[in-house]
Amino acid sequence: MDEKGLYTRFLGIGSPGCVKGVTLDESSGEVHVSVEYRGDRVCACPKCGKQVPRYDKRHRTWRHLDSCQYKTIVSAAVPRVNCDEHGVLQIPVPWADPGSGLTAMLEAAAIDLLKDASTTAVARRLRLSWDAVDGIIARAVARGLSRRSMTASEHISVDETSFQKRHEYVTVVADASSGAVLQVTDARSEESLKAYYEQLSDDEGEGILSVSMDMWDAYIKATSEHVPDAKHKICFDKFHVVSYLGTAVDETRRAEHRQLKSEGDKRLARTRSWWLRNPHTMSAEQWSMFDQLRTATLKTSAAGGFKELAMDLWHYVHPTWATKAWNRWIALAEASELPAVPKVARTIKHYLWGIINAIVLTRTNAIAESINSRIQKIKARACGFRSRDRFRNAIYFHCGKLDLYPHSYRPFSTHTVN
Repeated sequence: MDEKGLYTRFLGIGSPGCVKGVTLDESSGEVHVSVEYRGDRVCACPKCGKQVPRYDKRHRTWRHLDSCQYKTIVSAAVPRVNCDEHGVLQIPVPWADPGSGLTAMLEAAAIDLLKDASTTAVARRLRLSWDAVDGIIARAVARGLSRRSMTASEHISVDETSFQKRHEYVTVVADASSGAVLQVTDARSEESLKAYYEQLSDDEGEGILSVSMDMWDAYIKATSEHVPDAKHKICFDKFHVVSYLGTAVDETRRAEHRQLKSEGDKRLARTRSWWLRNPHTMSAEQWSMFDQLRTATLKTSAAGGFKELAMDLWHYVHPTWATKAWNRWIALAEASELPAVPKVARTIKHYLWGIINAIVLTRTNAIAESINSRIQKIKARACGFRSRDRFRNAIYFHCGKLDLYPHSYRPFSTHTVN
């Protein structure tokens, strides 16, 4: 097989096109592949598929995967057709998607690399501009979203994640079963979550069985307005309840540490992480040291006891018994003389209905927390995002579980030239 036949197969070209010539320019380090369309045959309109005569040709170039160490440039005079219904349109080429200056195989290679590397690193590796790689991401996400069915998930999770400092957030809605991000909207307001619900049909809204979220009134209100029987579907995640309890323990520890330190007692110094950590993840040595504190006569130990007792209440499966157990805990906590404990008890009492839903439906927001962690890693790898659109595209690209590849991409194609 000569070089023309080789590139014909590489690019997946069929009749009436053919590779006219392949030239190597060593001075510029480029291989130029020239494609020719022969004959005056009719072509299909790209929009309606109707067979119409050719109108003229326009010269186009595309960047292809490198041939060894040489950049490869594909050029062709691409025919245009004149459709009675849609006017003059350029016919699609088999090696690239419409509107792209890169071949499908190059875009696919970039997408594979972008899953593990930053935009800057991929641009450097493929010898493309940063804007070219950013365009690949934008087109990939647009393709993926257009291919995705918008059927509502039965179990969804809602969380906010920071876009930049100064309390700038985006709202992320995800499928709690598959972990796929369904929608990303600006801010963490009621309107942010409404944007997701409003695109669902009535049947899709009724099909939602649970919505896991933190205790954020804006999200609660949006869900209550759009999800039927939301009072029994909204679930407040255990992680956020633990966070509130951990804050109460830490506030107690800091106040007690100041008092003990003034008396020369530094037992609570540098122990913050111990009180907030899951004891099951501690080493034997760490547990031995922590156990001496948790069993000591300390206010912090008492606050930690309330936290441990609350954690045991997540094992109930019946709503009546779960409610009774939590109400007993709330009564004990509200009677506590530790200032931070009654405060968190009142918060839990106000949102108890959603906590009971989470226990009975066995739902957590672990998926949302996992996605949030991935998003923060993506931000760190990119050294932050200045554009919300790029931030949104990055979340969809890495967490949307979308079909990102170009329409004309054929991996390991066995295309036979006509």
